Amino acid sequence: MPFTRIEVRAGKPAAYRKALTQGVYQSLREVFNVPEDDLFMVVTEHAPDNFVYSKNYLDIKRSDDLVIIQITANNTRTVELKQALYKRIAERLVENPGVRPEDVFVNVVDVPKENWSFGNGIAQYAV
Repeated sequence: MPFTRIEVRAGKPAAYRKALTQGVYQSLREVFNVPEDDLFMVVTEHAPDNFVYSKNYLDIKRSDDLVIIQITANNTRTVELKQALYKRIAERLVENPGVRPEDVFVNVVDVPKENWSFGNGIAQYAV
């Protein structure tokens, strides 16, 4: 059960934002084996003054089209799976909606399974 936050600079059309969510979701399904319908994402747009980042950190040339993606997921994935996910997300977002790979920033936050409640005040994954 990943929960995904996608942060972008304000002004992108709805179709662009939808392509971001679909690209990330399909990548999660392919690489992390996320089940169909396990879709929980928010896209937040920021005014330029509230979207602050390094244009050159680690010698990566970022533009104002930077997309910051944070995925909170169960702490069950290997480093290799995470690396494959980063790559696949970048590939998909290059295809649609045309984000430069330099502008795809991904962070995975690992959490224990008991840290989720999908509703009804129940920790469904706590066993």
